[in-house]
Amino acid sequence: MSDFPPVVGLVADLRLLSQHPFHCVGNKYVEAVGIGANSIPVILPALAERFNLEAALELVDGLLFTGSPSNVAPELYGATLSGGHLADYLDPARDATTLPLLRAAVARGIPVLGLCRGCQEINVAFGGTLHQEVHVVPGFNDHRENEDAPLEDQYAASHVVHFAPGGMLERLAKGGEARVNSLHGQGVDQLAPGMIVEAIAPDGLIEAFRIGSASTFALAVQWHPEWRFEGNPLSVAIFAEFGSACRERQARRTSDSRSPLSTRIDRARSTTTEHS
Repeated sequence: MSDFPPVVGLVADLRLLSQHPFHCVGNKYVEAVGIGANSIPVILPALAERFNLEAALELVDGLLFTGSPSNVAPELYGATLSGGHLADYLDPARDATTLPLLRAAVARGIPVLGLCRGCQEINVAFGGTLHQEVHVVPGFNDHRENEDAPLEDQYAASHVVHFAPGGMLERLAKGGEARVNSLHGQGVDQLAPGMIVEAIAPDGLIEAFRIGSASTFALAVQWHPEWRFEGNPLSVAIFAEFGSACRERQARRTSDSRSPLSTRIDRARSTTTEHS
């Protein structure tokens, strides 16, 4: 296995900052990939239809789909906005980048990890639907954070999740349940075909699942294990498992006498040229 760390792509949000569009990824995700998964984090721009999917897949050994203030557009799972106040929380460029990228990555055997919005993206990409406002659905609790509270309180553990017997998370947690944070307004409604439930909240909301047909690590988690992951044994285990899968993917790549990264860049350039 190569001493060169695996490369993990993180798809950016497209956000307006001081009226200028920026491709953004939170530092907590970058650190969790770089340290927790022992990998090289590479930020992939949300270029929508201009995104060169094939070139990106040549570069990476894994993909992390991050959380975000934005939501997956409801028309992508056959719904309409449940309220006008949600119109400000959309990122069509990210949707158009992540959903096809997810399907292509899983088909190629590239490890994927989805967190919060990334969890919801995985469900939608493979045919599932979402609750747009979990807190207004009868029978469910309010899973949102108090945005006026300090970050330490927003990201503090707020409820238990119960792990599926014999599942990946039960193994990583070394037990049947764990307390997790909760900072989401949306959540899984209908689970996509072929998904396997890994964790459920006390109110019955699906909090984690994996892609049953995937040939490698393919996990979706609704909470935020990236937040100060080093102090949480389950979070440490999740990123370590993801990193291990990325290293295995790296080892299966065709060996080359040159630097693995330079080889991938050459292949990505070739792919870009072919599709230009």
